[in-house]
Amino acid sequence: MTEKSPAAAMRVPLLDLKPQYETIAARTRAAIEAVCASQHFILGAQVKTLEERLAAYTQTRHGIGVSSGTDALLLALMALDIGPGDAVVTSPYTFFATAGTIARTGARPLFCDIEPETFNLSARAVRELIEQQCERRDGALVHRASGTRVKALMPVHLYGQLCAMAPLLALAREAGLAVIEDAAQAIGARDAGGRQAGSFGDIGCFSFFPTKNLGAFGDAGLCVAQDDALAEHLRVLRVHGGKPKYHHAFIGGNFRIDELQAAVLNVKLDYLDDWSRRRGANARLYDSAFAQAGLAESVTVPTALAGFHHIYNQYVIRAHRRDALREWLASCGVGTEIYYPIPLHLQQCFAYLGHRAGEFPESERAALETLALPIYPELAPEQLHYVVERIAAFYAPSA
Repeated sequence: MTEKSPAAAMRVPLLDLKPQYETIAARTRAAIEAVCASQHFILGAQVKTLEERLAAYTQTRHGIGVSSGTDALLLALMALDIGPGDAVVTSPYTFFATAGTIARTGARPLFCDIEPETFNLSARAVRELIEQQCERRDGALVHRASGTRVKALMPVHLYGQLCAMAPLLALAREAGLAVIEDAAQAIGARDAGGRQAGSFGDIGCFSFFPTKNLGAFGDAGLCVAQDDALAEHLRVLRVHGGKPKYHHAFIGGNFRIDELQAAVLNVKLDYLDDWSRRRGANARLYDSAFAQAGLAESVTVPTALAGFHHIYNQYVIRAHRRDALREWLASCGVGTEIYYPIPLHLQQCFAYLGHRAGEFPESERAALETLALPIYPELAPEQLHYVVERIAAFYAPSA
């Protein structure tokens, strides 16, 4: 590094939602006002419209709007009757809600390591877990060490890129596992055949947290499903398991999406593909600028699988001396974030699972090396170039 931390020549925040809002403010306010005028705030026309539109968008038959992406995962697990004595295979390198919802049902998260190139769940690791740690007992797949019944696979489409789903789906079919897609960061992501995130598994789960490509004005989420009966079960579960009203055949929860959030999302959905396209353009500019800067020995840019449509919910690099680089960028006015600094198997709340450092080396290495850079659609090219220039200055040989 050739220079001391300078006064920031330019500000490049990790995310700034104000420019986006300026372009849709009039339409959004009108949509909110229409809901206020109707005084219908729970499961009204805006929710129904959003559910139908997002089902079509995700190439599924049913959309079920819910209160958050976390509740979408929890609802999916409940709908598949996953609870105490059961286990769900998933990634340790993801947002907490992935494994947190599994544990909240009383089930056990079974972690498998990630692919180093994409940070997504490794099909090879899943196969090894099934073949080496599980056995068949009375028709069920049982995890020998814990005695739990393995009932589902929960792949995570991290950072806006689909997992390579074909081998994961084949493993799930062989093992008799349900598939819940954690697509919280992947609305609009597609594989090389054009198939949308959420359309592969039994249930797909989305988050509309404000920072997502499609973000609400607070918490909101969605489950999608192809099966009519499963979708109806999801709908009933989200209203305390009551159908008809005040008659409860089973226990559900209050997982409803707000009508006001649905109204906002209906406006934003019209712009989603353009916003994702612009994120992709920003990613390509970064890729080119990093290549021109000759930083390959210090920085690894994201890998986009051939033919896949990556929506770049985040643009995540691997960086040598990551923490020092982050401090340097902050001093230069560049916002960054670490997704995620501690993999789930090493989180204190999961100590009861008995994992040790070194068990999932790719997840642990990613936690030490990854850094998310600003990628939101409204960034100017000069801001992106400034980010790369500041990174190049950090790695420049000392004079």
